[in-house]
Amino acid sequence: MTSKKQETRERILRAAARAIRKHGYEGVGVAEVMKDAGLTHGGFYAHFASRDALLAAAVDQAGAESTENLSRAVAAAKPGAELMALIDTYLDDRHVAAPEHGLGCAIAAAGSEVPRQQAEVRRAASRRIKELIGFVERQFPEWGKRVARDKAMGIVAGMVGALMLARAVDDPQLSKAIRKSARELIRGATG
Repeated sequence: MTSKKQETRERILRAAARAIRKHGYEGVGVAEVMKDAGLTHGGFYAHFASRDALLAAAVDQAGAESTENLSRAVAAAKPGAELMALIDTYLDDRHVAAPEHGLGCAIAAAGSEVPRQQAEVRRAASRRIKELIGFVERQFPEWGKRVARDKAMGIVAGMVGALMLARAVDDPQLSKAIRKSARELIRGATG
């Protein structure tokens, strides 16, 4: 059974993960996160030692939420279609339009800000990137071998880059074309 303090901490983390995906790291303020979690600012330090500790934990939370969503897509896929189900889910219109939701990838939403963050935040982001690479790698029959790891790194780079570009452009048709091209390139490289 989870304690009231643990439940409150989880609410704060979910709010902070949404804020990172929506506003980036610099847009995450303690007061706003606490308000979004339905709490007062004063209670923050009962749960986190610092804003950086919150950010590091929120990166983990956002990564866990994203992985959970991608895992559902893989589990629902037909045998042999798991990798493309993962990619289609990641590059879906909803993921482009609403980065703050549970599907949202904090790496794509705020990855360019990570190098300017404190070490504990960078470590958490690096851990989540490695986990995403490993998750993609496990979709290959030869997972555990270098060839699968290399493919997975390229696919993750392509997925994250395509999502970032698709969100950056102000032309919905170009956004769709970017994602379609990324899917086709990945499909060709893995088929």
